[in-house]
Amino acid sequence: MSVPRRALLVIDVQNEYFTGQLRIAHPPVSASLPNILRAIDTAHAQGVPVVVFQHTMAADAPVFADGSDTWALHPDVAARPRDHHILKAHPSVFAGTDLAAWLAARDIDTVTVVGYMTHNCNASSIFEAFHRGLRVEVLGDASGALPYANAAGQASAEEIHRVFSVVFHSNFAAVASTDAWIAALQAGQALQPDDIVQSNQRARQAA
Repeated sequence: MSVPRRALLVIDVQNEYFTGQLRIAHPPVSASLPNILRAIDTAHAQGVPVVVFQHTMAADAPVFADGSDTWALHPDVAARPRDHHILKAHPSVFAGTDLAAWLAARDIDTVTVVGYMTHNCNASSIFEAFHRGLRVEVLGDASGALPYANAAGQASAEEIHRVFSVVFHSNFAAVASTDAWIAALQAGQALQPDDIVQSNQRARQAA
């Protein structure tokens, strides 16, 4: 396999997830944020373009209100250079943005996803990137989830993050640690996902 032509997608690392109403619970931001910053710094050092996304709602919206303190990028991300900055209004980073054209113009064939939330904007972006023919990598320790309870049931942040990660790695994306990604990047190697059949067979054998 050829050396991946990567771009790092830094999704919605905004104050809303740190001090707002949607506080990331697992992995804790005390662990995920340093890994996000390591990924950004390593990408810059290795010549991998960095695209930073900022979810933006109307100024009177309850979350991500345009111009508010919680809408702002986390200061540690805001202080770092980036190659492209995209404001988005939908979960997928491709929806209503110029990302696809921007990647194509640079012959990017692999996107690495970090940021928030595992099960919402990250998931939407991962699935769409896969269906657009891109190879996808997800840094599981540089992303995170929060708990839900609604009419369909209840799930902890740990359950949501774990289950989505397992599903991603079964087909849609290679899920890896930040350390493993940095090693692969420096070696010019691709990270590989698993496949649905093998993922299922292992689960059946372990049952």
